Amino acid sequence: MIAARLATLAAAFTLAAATALPAQADQISVDKLLASGSCPGCDLKLAELRALDTDEGNLNKANLREADLKGAILTNSDLREADLRRAELERANLSGSDFTYAKMRGIDLEKANIAKSILVETDLRDADMAEVNATGVDFTGADLRAANLIRASAAGAMFRDAKMDTADFERANLERADFTDARLPYADFDRAVAIGAIFRGADLSGARMTSADLSEADLTGANLEGALLRHTKLAGANLTDVRGLDPRRIINACGNSRTRVPEGIKLKPCK
Repeated sequence: MIAARLATLAAAFTLAAATALPAQADQISVDKLLASGSCPGCDLKLAELRALDTDEGNLNKANLREADLKGAILTNSDLREADLRRAELERANLSGSDFTYAKMRGIDLEKANIAKSILVETDLRDADMAEVNATGVDFTGADLRAANLIRASAAGAMFRDAKMDTADFERANLERADFTDARLPYADFDRAVAIGAIFRGADLSGARMTSADLSEADLTGANLEGALLRHTKLAGANLTDVRGLDPRRIINACGNSRTRVPEGIKLKPCK
């Protein structure tokens, strides 16, 4: 009987020790990252990393799920295949970093700087990217469904083949951004500035473009079924071969002599 109890206690102590090890390892990983700026493959879930300040760091395949990096500096760094789901990076500086194939669903990037970063094939569903600096970012093939990009600065960004169903670009700066073949059904572009943007072959069905500036934009072959263009500026825009465009949903939009629209659609002159 006593032997059985001793065996049970020994097993319990062994289990407790095994359970404690990951927490200790996590702190070691945190200390390593803060000291060196790198910790590839480390488990940093829930870590407090606001003090992080590094350039050319390596967090390849690291687990940063729900980590707190608000205001952190992690520039020109390797975060390929990292897990950043629901991580907090508000106002963080991540410019020039590589997030290829990273898991970033539900991430908070409000007012963060990700300029010139690579986010190819990343999962950014439900991401909060309000007022983010995404100038020149490569989002090719990324999943941005239901992402919040209100007032984002994404001039020159690449969104080719990205999934952006119901994404919110209200008041965003999208000058010269490339949305070729992107999926944008029911996206919100109200008051967005998309001068010179490319939407060739994009799915813009049900999209709202109220008071948006699409001057010089290229919408050749885009799907505009159910889209709303109210007070939309189309000076010099190319809408050749667009599909599903309903003249009744073009309300007080304007164009100029260079605007190319399907036959039968009339626009008032832009002032």
